[in-house]
Amino acid sequence: MTSDVIPGLEARLALAEAVAREAGAVALDYFKRRETLVVETKRDQQDVVSIADREVENLIRGRFLRAYPTDGVLGEEYGLTNGTSGFTWVIDPIDGTSPFVNGMPNWCVSIGLLHDDVPVIGVIAAPCHDELYAAALGMGATLNGQRLELDPGKTIRNAVTGIGANNHVTPAVVAKMVEDLLEAGGNFIRNGSGALMLAYVAAGRLVGYYEPYMHAWDCLAGYCLVKEAGGWFHPFPTRGEGLTRGAKVLAAAPGAIDDLRRIASV
Repeated sequence: MTSDVIPGLEARLALAEAVAREAGAVALDYFKRRETLVVETKRDQQDVVSIADREVENLIRGRFLRAYPTDGVLGEEYGLTNGTSGFTWVIDPIDGTSPFVNGMPNWCVSIGLLHDDVPVIGVIAAPCHDELYAAALGMGATLNGQRLELDPGKTIRNAVTGIGANNHVTPAVVAKMVEDLLEAGGNFIRNGSGALMLAYVAAGRLVGYYEPYMHAWDCLAGYCLVKEAGGWFHPFPTRGEGLTRGAKVLAAAPGAIDDLRRIASV
């Protein structure tokens, strides 16, 4: 499938890239003066948010609604604004807020776009690394303009898998996930940003990413990137109320699909 199937997709991709760069610059400025931020908690003391998250989301929402007023927008901080165009932007202004407020570079701005419930654009900006990942349906995936194409020879046994965990799942579930991966001959990292680790899957830095419970704004941009780089992802329930609820997230390079599907039981 090419962008011709969805009129206006290239223009939306160009806008998403520009907005991600602008939002990333604003977030990076907050990051450099993070000691001045008032940090609040959500579900527990590990689930944090700051004015940076809210200001960056407002910026992104404003840019998209000005350019495409009939598009929907779903963001982590301000929820869902329904649209009528068939397009819905799905954004996480700062994915990895805990690393962000603690002075670590593992955070990103994540912008995805759904068209009729299918991820068709994924743009992830990692300002601390000066990296911009971008993809659109049928147009491939790039990192700073260089095309991404996954190596089918990489498996969980000769590469590294990313994992994620949060307070939506029990410690026992996380322990079993790690145990199963290690017993299968794999190894893992967790850097605090699921969206960024999905981008790393698309870039071939990780061979896969698994998190038992994740939200749409954390994963849909990364899903598009992985798919367009030649990988696979477990479908996210984007229809109806499923879009605003969490679900299991799994993405993999070709050589890791079978092993990770067994570990994730999908």
